[in-house]
Amino acid sequence: MLIIIDYDAGNVRSVQRACQHVGLQAEISSDPELVLAADRLIFPGVGSAISAMDRLRAEGLDEAIISFYKSGKPLLGICLGLEIAMEFTEEGEKDCLGILPGVCKRFEFSDRVLKVPHIGWNELKLVARHPVLANVSDGDEFYFVHSYYAKPIHEEHILGMTDYGDITFCSVMGSNNFFATQFHPEKSGKPGLSLLATFATWDGQPEC
Repeated sequence: MLIIIDYDAGNVRSVQRACQHVGLQAEISSDPELVLAADRLIFPGVGSAISAMDRLRAEGLDEAIISFYKSGKPLLGICLGLEIAMEFTEEGEKDCLGILPGVCKRFEFSDRVLKVPHIGWNELKLVARHPVLANVSDGDEFYFVHSYYAKPIHEEHILGMTDYGDITFCSVMGSNNFFATQFHPEKSGKPGLSLLATFATWDGQPEC
């Protein structure tokens, strides 16, 4: 059973439709018990990390997600699901889930031509191999919508990078059974659907 976590952070229906497109049946739920009972989990999201963390804590979903990660079952974070998997975000000076050590920082540019949030298609630079990236090529383009970017403490957690202006940020990360993308695979056409299809069969082991 695949569960897509619903915590009022948007885009869960589009993630569900993308999963169905690749033959992966998914149920949307905000029930911590169903989250813990899932075989695999998708942790999506757009919008504010402040309200997202408040909702997760109010519903007991924060502890459920952490417990699910510790179980070793496959966990996919998307956009906000990547950002608040870190320890801390500059958005609201908020403590987050702490699945991976590191922080989220806001894009800051002196050149006003570059807008925040970062919205649109951008290239992925692969820096490490991973089973979920088996059918993704270096230079494939994915769709981004975000104002904050993750800075993991440990380089081995960085699987892919993307350039925005003079900032090269971590756009794919992973550790053990956790894999996460800053971009939205459900909005990224063929490369994104390919990634979701690979996640559908991933056993949660980080080695290729």
